[in-house]
Amino acid sequence: MDEKISLKSVDQYAIQYANQLADSFFSKQEKISGPEILSLCEVKQVNLFVISDLLTAWQQESQKLKSPYFDYEAKPVIEILSQFQNILSNHILIRKADFLPLLKKAVSQTLYLILAPYDFYADALAGKESEFLHTQALKNKVKYLKINQAPLEKLLAHLQEKKISTLSGKEAFALLDHILEEVNFTPEDFESYIALFSKILPVDIESFYGETRLAESTPKAEPPKKPLVVVETTESKATPTLADNLAKQKTVRLKESLTINQKFMFTKILFHGDFEIFSEAIDKIDRLDTLAQAMKFIEEGYPDWDIESEEYEEFIEILQNRFS
Repeated sequence: MDEKISLKSVDQYAIQYANQLADSFFSKQEKISGPEILSLCEVKQVNLFVISDLLTAWQQESQKLKSPYFDYEAKPVIEILSQFQNILSNHILIRKADFLPLLKKAVSQTLYLILAPYDFYADALAGKESEFLHTQALKNKVKYLKINQAPLEKLLAHLQEKKISTLSGKEAFALLDHILEEVNFTPEDFESYIALFSKILPVDIESFYGETRLAESTPKAEPPKKPLVVVETTESKATPTLADNLAKQKTVRLKESLTINQKFMFTKILFHGDFEIFSEAIDKIDRLDTLAQAMKFIEEGYPDWDIESEEYEEFIEILQNRFS
């Protein structure tokens, strides 16, 4: 899809889906085991997210094992605790009331990963740029990803190769930016997954974008904006001076000026989720000399863009700054 997803709508579907799936399973059994979790949902990513959250719960509980009297950091103790974790993982047993929140979250996260992978990556790396990403934490996340996992796998491999254990969210975004270009990542087709979800509860894709479309259909108070018209003056066609050439050399390339979040957004909304097409377009724009040329390129190449959308307006503003 090439519109903003409504997380509220996704969560509402996840609640209904999880309730139906759980009701079906727990009508026959009182508790669910680890192997049963792994085969519960036909969309395997849902099952893996549940297991991932259980691992996180264990890690959080193990952090409480601190004492002024005992050394929990000793190598033999760490080894025993690791063995204990492995044994526990083979003896998972959860009642419906405790399992249902895990299942609801897993369904919601799976839909998020399928329909909005770029946003999922942003959340996985860091909610805020001031926060730090730990390589081990990323490894735990990537281990349980089986959909749209290539970019994060590549990022993890890079961090491990460079022996980087911790870095800021901002640095992680910058690395992922280069990785997306290297792998020419295009999100997986979500239709097959939606079909599997629909076996339990029919999916109305339109509902996941309902709030966005409602806002778009609401009449605006201000008059409609006119398409940007750029007129080249005689001065703009004059022979460039030495100062002009020096200034042009110092101009920051469009690709370098965009944040990772902007790249995700423009790829998803304007370029229909195809990062390769986005990159090619940005490279072509960077080779142009004037805003007028850039606007002509956009108007001819992408006539289907919604010129009233926030993404279009932000993209044009960035172009205006680039060629000012």
